[in-house]
Amino acid sequence: MAEKGSAAVQSLIDAQDNPFVLIDRDYRIVAANAAYCEAYGVEEGREVVGRPCYEVSHHLDHPCHLDGEDCPHRSVFATGEPYTVLHTHYDGAGHAEHVRIKGHPIQGPDGEPLLGEAVFRLASDEEMGCEEMRLIGNSPALLHAVDQLTQVAYSNLGVLLLGESGVGKDLAARYVHNHSRRREGPFQVVDCSTIGSDLFESEVFGHEPGAFTGCVGRKQGLFELADGGTLFLDEVGELPLAVQAKLLRALESGQFRRVGGERIHEADVRVVTATNRDLATMVREGRFREDLYYRLACITIQLPSLRDRREDIPALAEALLTRINQANGTHCTLSSAALERLAEYDFPGNIRELRNILQRAAALCSGGVIGPEQLGLNPAAAAPPPRDEAAPEPAPLKDMEVRSIQELLNRYNGRRKPVAEALGMSERTLYRKLKRYGLR
Repeated sequence: MAEKGSAAVQSLIDAQDNPFVLIDRDYRIVAANAAYCEAYGVEEGREVVGRPCYEVSHHLDHPCHLDGEDCPHRSVFATGEPYTVLHTHYDGAGHAEHVRIKGHPIQGPDGEPLLGEAVFRLASDEEMGCEEMRLIGNSPALLHAVDQLTQVAYSNLGVLLLGESGVGKDLAARYVHNHSRRREGPFQVVDCSTIGSDLFESEVFGHEPGAFTGCVGRKQGLFELADGGTLFLDEVGELPLAVQAKLLRALESGQFRRVGGERIHEADVRVVTATNRDLATMVREGRFREDLYYRLACITIQLPSLRDRREDIPALAEALLTRINQANGTHCTLSSAALERLAEYDFPGNIRELRNILQRAAALCSGGVIGPEQLGLNPAAAAPPPRDEAAPEPAPLKDMEVRSIQELLNRYNGRRKPVAEALGMSERTLYRKLKRYGLR
């Protein structure tokens, strides 16, 4: 009977299109479907049965929760309830990829409780970038943002990317395009902060010969050039009101006229926008059209600042420095003290500021190793907040997590739901952390 039950279970998980695996209380794999074996470089199911799940998917010799990860195994067996987390897994070749895992309590053929894990692939490290830079990191805040970007990419709705200057909104916009059905089409960028109202219409919608003084040729605008693809409007909050009305008409109808022309042209364009300004406040103050705002902000995604994902700073700094070395023909490396200084710094300019700091440090580095002194950071600005001398020294990761949670609590006025979403954890997990750290 047990054999029939096992065969029935195997047939059910084999029917799943996504990688699916059954795991017992001891982290041992009981059964896996073909998609799971293929994803993690295992030829047959029997080669994976009996192995620890963390060995196969994380390439670790210990459970991932010991490294601070939010483990679905612990939660499902403790509560008996389904649990969803974001993780970084490694395929059979050791390449990192970002996944969403949905854990479910399942009763095995002999009545024993098992964990059923469905794995939904988000993106590999290579897919999270372009030639210039990548969305590098494994922090909960970044993985949560990547999860949102992946989910909205396949739709045709407008996406508004919010975030501080330098967080990588341009990379996020390109990620949405590359994961959409329009990926084979063009990706056109309009920097709204650099185009005045007198030039915007010509740049975006094009012009005909003689449209204005000195105009001798026909020009296709970026809206037309983005036909079948994506138009990215960066810093859309900088658009003058007069220009906003013209843009709205084109977005609603897909039709436009070139400057100086009479013929109506059409273009099938998906629009992704980004801003570091508070558009909702601008709407209330009459500085941004309400109808355009709702047209652009069908889906709104908040990208985390660098200080909200400090654990990503070392990997991001190393990747940036590698590109700087390639461009300059240098071989500079970061000392451990320099990495510590970077991890403590608040980066008001985010990734753009980090890149500028490393470019300057590489230019000043004469011995091949960049130390804290080459970074040019103010020690006072990089130092952690003062603490009670009688209190025990907090662990660096704990101190970092406390600071990150407190900053998000301040930003969202103490509301737990948006804080939990920004950190990529459940409200229940956040509540436990608030209680543990004495945060309010």
